Amino acid sequence: MLHVSPVPAGNRHELRVGISPDAPDEADVRDDAPGAFGYAHSYETSSRYDGPGLRVVLFVSGCLLRCSYCHNPDTWHLKDGTYVSAQQVLDRLSAFAPALKALDGGLTISGGEPMVQIAFTRQILKGAKKMGLHTAIETSGYLGAHADDDYLSALDLVLLDIKSSDPQIYKKVTARDLEPTLRFAERLAAMGKPVWVRFTLVPGLTDDPANVAGIAKLVAPMKNVEWVEVQPFHQLGAFKWKAMKLDYQCADTTAPTPDLIERVFEQFRAAGCRVR
Repeated sequence: MLHVSPVPAGNRHELRVGISPDAPDEADVRDDAPGAFGYAHSYETSSRYDGPGLRVVLFVSGCLLRCSYCHNPDTWHLKDGTYVSAQQVLDRLSAFAPALKALDGGLTISGGEPMVQIAFTRQILKGAKKMGLHTAIETSGYLGAHADDDYLSALDLVLLDIKSSDPQIYKKVTARDLEPTLRFAERLAAMGKPVWVRFTLVPGLTDDPANVAGIAKLVAPMKNVEWVEVQPFHQLGAFKWKAMKLDYQCADTTAPTPDLIERVFEQFRAAGCRVR
């Protein structure tokens, strides 16, 4: 029997591996499971980065993408997360709810990928809504087809990571196909669901002007997209790749220069996107 542990406080930069060795493979999680239990990496209590206002951010485990620049590879597998109950997460969240509401914040579920554990994250999002909290997820959109309208109704905002507009670059970056993300973006636009698009700027990998222009062309007509957030590549997760004995192909990649960042900002602005 799996042992249920306390919701792990901490932050996204802590290395956590091998905590639940008997967990299923992340590709085998059933969407029709009750969702009473799931696997989490950690949570933070005072983020002003992952949505509006002051936020609690829950980092869940499990992701089907293998981004070459990922700063949290210890969230790829369920076995590296802590087995927790959805009710325990909500009980902990309720302690922060008054402050979060007073500061126009709420709950963001990140990862990993929230839609790997869609039943588990559904329970938490619905519970947060009952507390009157603003809710958001950060997602690649790759599993967007798994999210029915009931799931999306519990969301006030989607932080959508669009890694590339070029299918070949996307495949190189993530080891997955781009098309599911595009379909999910179009679905969110059709229903008017508020979205912040996130784009990680990696020199030599995602910075090609044509690649950036393609994302801008996709996003600009979508009236539901409130912001495009350009996220400069960093090396804060490099130590995790080394500790996990993974082949880190971005070991020699440097952070983007201010001139490169400004060029990308201007590309999005010129297309009619609000960018930051």
